Amino acid sequence: MKGKVVQFRRGNHTVHKRHFLIEVAGVDSREKAGKFVGKEVSWTSPAGKIIRGKVSSAHGNKGVIRAIFEKGLPGQAITTEVEIK
Repeated sequence: MKGKVVQFRRGNHTVHKRHFLIEVAGVDSREKAGKFVGKEVSWTSPAGKIIRGKVSSAHGNKGVIRAIFEKGLPGQAITTEVEIK
């Protein structure tokens, strides 16, 4: 299943470098997003390098999920696609 990287997980003063918010098409509630918890996520760079992560929880009530990656993704990863397995 495909998802789209929306943003870093962040607060007013803090940016969590390894945590990203991912939007999945067709998921519009917290309950539907909860079904993805524990699944693997992978992002492929334009050069072909793969960075893997894991879905940790739902984020908010609109169906966005939170994923923690093994390394931080670059800023260019925002608005690109990830693969959810």
